Amino acid sequence: MTAPAQRYTAARRRAAHPALTDFAGGYGFELDPFQIEACEAVEDGEGVLVCAPTGAGKTVVGEFAVHLALREGRKCFYTTPIKALSNQKYADLIERHGAANVGLLTGDNAINGDAPVVVMTTEVLRNMLYAGSSALDGLGFVVMDEVHYLADKFRGAVWEEVIIHLPAAVRLVSLSATVSNAEEFADWLVTVRGHTRVVVTETRPVPLWQHLMVGRRMYDLFADPATLEVDPDLLAAIREQERRLEWQAPRRRGRPAPRRPRPPDRVDVVERLDHEGLLPAIIFIFSRAGCDAAVARGIAGGLNLTTPEERAEIRAIVDQHTADLPSEDLPVLGYWEWRDALEHGIAAHHAGLIPAFKETAEDLFVRGLVKVVYATETLALGINLPARSVVLERLVKYNGETHADLTPGEYTQLTGRAGRRGIDVEGHAVVLWTAGVDPAQVAGLASTRTYPLRSSFRPSYNMAVNLVDQIGRDEARSLLESSFAQFQADRAVVGLARQIQRNEEALAGYAEAMNCHLGDFAEYARLRRAVSDREKALARAGAASRRAAAAESLERLRVGDVIRVPAGRRAGIAVVVDLGRGSKLDPAAPTVLTMDRRVHRLSAIDVPTPVEPLAKLRIPQSFELRSARSRRDLASSLRNLDLPETPRRQGKRPRAEDEEITALRAQLRRHPCHGCADREEHARWAERHYRLNQETEQLRRRVEGRTHSLARTFDRVCALLADRGYLDGERASADGRRLARIWSESDLVVAECLRAGTWEDLDAAGLAAVVSTLVYEPRQGERGAPRVPAAIRAALDETVRLWSELAADESDRGMNRTREPDAGFAWPAYRWARGERLEQALDASGVEEQLSAGDFVRWCKQLIDLLDQIGGVAGGRVGARAREAVAAVRRGVVAANTTG
Repeated sequence: MTAPAQRYTAARRRAAHPALTDFAGGYGFELDPFQIEACEAVEDGEGVLVCAPTGAGKTVVGEFAVHLALREGRKCFYTTPIKALSNQKYADLIERHGAANVGLLTGDNAINGDAPVVVMTTEVLRNMLYAGSSALDGLGFVVMDEVHYLADKFRGAVWEEVIIHLPAAVRLVSLSATVSNAEEFADWLVTVRGHTRVVVTETRPVPLWQHLMVGRRMYDLFADPATLEVDPDLLAAIREQERRLEWQAPRRRGRPAPRRPRPPDRVDVVERLDHEGLLPAIIFIFSRAGCDAAVARGIAGGLNLTTPEERAEIRAIVDQHTADLPSEDLPVLGYWEWRDALEHGIAAHHAGLIPAFKETAEDLFVRGLVKVVYATETLALGINLPARSVVLERLVKYNGETHADLTPGEYTQLTGRAGRRGIDVEGHAVVLWTAGVDPAQVAGLASTRTYPLRSSFRPSYNMAVNLVDQIGRDEARSLLESSFAQFQADRAVVGLARQIQRNEEALAGYAEAMNCHLGDFAEYARLRRAVSDREKALARAGAASRRAAAAESLERLRVGDVIRVPAGRRAGIAVVVDLGRGSKLDPAAPTVLTMDRRVHRLSAIDVPTPVEPLAKLRIPQSFELRSARSRRDLASSLRNLDLPETPRRQGKRPRAEDEEITALRAQLRRHPCHGCADREEHARWAERHYRLNQETEQLRRRVEGRTHSLARTFDRVCALLADRGYLDGERASADGRRLARIWSESDLVVAECLRAGTWEDLDAAGLAAVVSTLVYEPRQGERGAPRVPAAIRAALDETVRLWSELAADESDRGMNRTREPDAGFAWPAYRWARGERLEQALDASGVEEQLSAGDFVRWCKQLIDLLDQIGGVAGGRVGARAREAVAAVRRGVVAANTTG
């Protein structure tokens, strides 16, 4: 029985928070303590920051804000970082509150925008705030779901803009993944929004068990999760597997050949998960091609995870989701293979798929009809797709620049989807073991909770024009200094200043230790450093000269020249058989054949010193590098040559003494401290003093750079805008007001092109093609020269010229340069806007790998968004052509997926 004191406390809480009592009664489960605390804060009139693991139920707090707004007769905006999440939340809220009370604004969709509750992307709310939209009237609550997105390099500034600009009366409900600096973020929220309650929970509603799969067996990672000690059975299994791999490795010349460890077969993994009762599962593969290959391997391997009844239900749901897809586009979309995989209970989920395919997979997975989803890490970004288990094939992923180990934050984000609340007793995270995977590393990832939130805020051209036009430059500077970015910079300055103070104290001690009774030892130390620096500079110059001479000697070689390769594994006599083409580092890289018939391409490592031809050997016209017979015959001719003996190495010639070094050494010998008996002891302290002083100067520069850093950047942005006529004193000019309505990473390039009339002579398809260069960014690794339609070449050249002038202006002012236009999507956009078929548009990119349908749809939507803005701000012919282009691009598979 419940104790009287507990019943009394519960009754008091219900009386103090009637809205929460009413709200909680609508759920079929009791709210968790963190949910109750956060909801009470909202009902008490406070802002709230909720940090909780994935799947913990933090969105309940956002839904309470919606409930409270409707109860009080006020508005609530529910913002999300991505359109797919907005669509998902819109459907959830309609189910709870009815279609009349809920609207949706995502750029693609505008449904019931005057409703008391509107779900929108954060960018839509930012635009409303700058435009002073009447939709803000009566706004009482804003929910910012996934607020940790403010760390996003490209879009994070939008979250800070909204938080700073929201009217003071609006209560902010911020929902975040678990971050390690929640208190710091909350402290900033207090400074800009007033009192904010911080509610943090590390507790998962469904416990998560960690495993490694070694071969076809699964082992617990921890012997005892409380002590985080790695399970000895796991370590023994890994040792056994390593011995087996060593024994099975092919042997070369008596030694084991290098192993090529592979993860367990993908079919075996799924069968093991099924055997252990761990389906449905999300298997993260950090490659689109890898996800597609895994699905194909599953079908080829005979995986069938569904019953006949489930397959029939899957077909019906697929038909419902894809009814709007044009039938002629189905083959190029790979529709039939995709549907067949779904009927087997298997799906891929990545950005290369069109939204309808991804949404279908999500729907079927939530319903328990699809049992395995192979996904890239993009699935972890907000989509509500919990599973019983999550599998990581690797602990390394490509981050856009290089292959890097997963961070603890990324590991937590990915594995956090394991364990479905109300369905599973526990969730399971599984890492596939391959040689090189250290269980201790996995244990560190699984037990570390370091996921700091770092601001990516910086003032853009659009932001600067809007702020100056609305509140003036001085107030705008003050507002920017209230950003989380400046807040973090200022806090860092405090720590840096303390370090500088400690360094200065140490420097005083070093100066005392190097004090010499004979003279100024600091001056003597500077002379010693000057000698050392000059010697190093001469050594570098000599090495560079030798490398240059060696490179020039390679460039002079011709086919048939016989040379002596001076160094490396290829040292010895060889004949040049091909001049080849090298890299930027080795522009001349001839291919040679050695006496033992081996063929090599020479590099700077092989030729550190110049080479000269020793003889000339005629290369037969019939010589073919790939022919073993050709190589054998030519090597035989090479061995039969009568070559001069290797010249004896001359002793190193004495190098003429450098005049500067001679003068410095003379000064050194004349200095009084040169005769000190403790000279070397003093010199050690002097070197420490020098190094610490260098470090301290760097710290001082960092302090100077961080103090008022955003305001200084803002001043540079405003100065550029003023010089180009977009700002007129404290107001925006007519061109500036047009810029204020362009929301794009290339906003100023668009404004410059509109002002210069660059696009006046383009038709709708041509305008779509040129504007696509301002939104498109190629994926890493896409190669090939993009094709450019002849009809747009002149306009594109002029667009690039305007960009280059802007980029030069930015560089001169020490600003980040606007991204260069990229024509990689111009042909697909042009052909699609002309009304050609999807297959023709996808085949027009000019890169080696055909553009995926998902990428095509995504870039088309971004293109539509910018064209729509241009149609709204540009008058005359360009505005009309932009609106025509929007209609021309929004068709077929693009129009069929406007909810994606």
